Amino acid sequence: MTTTVVLGAQWGDEGKGKVTDFFASTADFVVRFQGGNNAGHTIVVGEDQIALSLTPSGVLYPDCVPVIGSGCVIDLGFLKQELKMLKEKNIDTEKLAISPNAHLIMPYHKLLDELIEESLGKNKIGTTKKGIGPCYADKIQRRGIRVQDLLDQEVFEKKVKSNIEETNLTLTKIYERPPLVAEEIIEEFNGYKDIVNNHIKDTSLLIENAIKENKTILFEGAQGTLLDIDHGTYPFVTSSNTSAGNAATGSGVGPKNIDRIVGVTKAYISRVGSGPFITEQKNEIGDYLIEKGAEFGVVTGRRRRCGWLDLISLKYSVRVNSLTELFITKLDVLSGLEEINLCIGYKYENELFTDYPYKESIHYKAEPVYQAFDGWTEDISSVKNFEDLPKNAQTYIKAIEDFIEVPITFISVGPERTENIVI
Repeated sequence: MTTTVVLGAQWGDEGKGKVTDFFASTADFVVRFQGGNNAGHTIVVGEDQIALSLTPSGVLYPDCVPVIGSGCVIDLGFLKQELKMLKEKNIDTEKLAISPNAHLIMPYHKLLDELIEESLGKNKIGTTKKGIGPCYADKIQRRGIRVQDLLDQEVFEKKVKSNIEETNLTLTKIYERPPLVAEEIIEEFNGYKDIVNNHIKDTSLLIENAIKENKTILFEGAQGTLLDIDHGTYPFVTSSNTSAGNAATGSGVGPKNIDRIVGVTKAYISRVGSGPFITEQKNEIGDYLIEKGAEFGVVTGRRRRCGWLDLISLKYSVRVNSLTELFITKLDVLSGLEEINLCIGYKYENELFTDYPYKESIHYKAEPVYQAFDGWTEDISSVKNFEDLPKNAQTYIKAIEDFIEVPITFISVGPERTENIVI
């Protein structure tokens, strides 16, 4: 048995789609354990680009079972369109298994998400307005609607009507918006029952049996560690736990069943939306990384903010996730730069921090402390062995590894699924 967790070690957008696809090629099961369609994975297959936001990457392999776990929130309308897109590309989706305990994103969640974000004005979080936060809020308030509720019409209608009654008070009294009609939502979701009936499974039991049968299982995270609701740059975070501990909770398996935890990081760093970013480059370097790295969000299309790799936050990700190894992506993007910097500390009020500060204000006011490295100009996209990388690139990678004290076992040198160095 091999069970592997793959998750982002930064603010998401690390290139996890390619990494999960790399591991999924030999996996029997790929399990998505948190988040919803606010995340995006782009997988390059020859001339084709396949963008997935909710369906696990394993769907691309005929012998792999993709699983949406209980820790996820599901927009059934979006899922229906994504499955249709995959079928049009002749990709079989019949094996998809959906947890009965995953929560459903309802139309009022998306509306509230938009209204709440707009009301924040200049203090906007940068939400994707997909209804993720309000859906998780309902889950915590114990008024959420789960996948399994669609199997019982009476239960489903009762929950929708109760939630609409309460939501309409918010819409009409606070936001001066017209009320929603429960019957219209019920009718819409009755049209999704075929998805539920065809794909609902006891996914916790499914994974447990797979473990007993010594199957290979990949747990696929969305977003990244610095967006974790508990451990990220709060409040500029997502609404779920993106760190490794939730791979067990969000899938319904015990933590002892996890063998490897692979963190994914770019050779630099980026983030979408608002929030602190100590190594951000608001200059020609930032523009270079954005353009060469095609740093635009898969889901939103928004331009990402880019900067030098931050080893203080990366070391923090190692701690929070118990990372066993690191997969570095987009090393090729740095080719052509004369000088490359690594952030090895934060300076704040004459104090040097070499561990991630817990105090929020430091992340807004600290100055980065850099170690400079000579760059390289060679095209590295065809390199297959670490020793064949330019010497300056080797030095850069080894410096990262020495600082975080975790082995770097994979390096991506291009967007294609085959352009990797396996160490």
